[in-house]
Amino acid sequence: MIKQANRAIEHMTARDRRVQRAKYARRNKMHYIDKLLNELEMLNLADQRTMPPVLSVAVNKVIEESPEVTVLAQAKPGSVMEPFFCP
Repeated sequence: MIKQANRAIEHMTARDRRVQRAKYARRNKMHYIDKLLNELEMLNLADQRTMPPVLSVAVNKVIEESPEVTVLAQAKPGSVMEPFFCP
């Protein structure tokens, strides 16, 4: 009985660590995206028309790593009106 309780505690602790790591990873990614957006806004305010290569690579990497972008890219309609008039 003590062994079962010990295993249950170890399982819960491992799960809690995974949840905590996922939470911090998400938070860190949000901070990184916020930093990139701030840099883009500074370029916009300075009327810059081109992105520095380092910033461009960083933005593209974030986009490629985002599963939401993959879903949106696959579901792209041919026109704005297409979703409303599909048979």
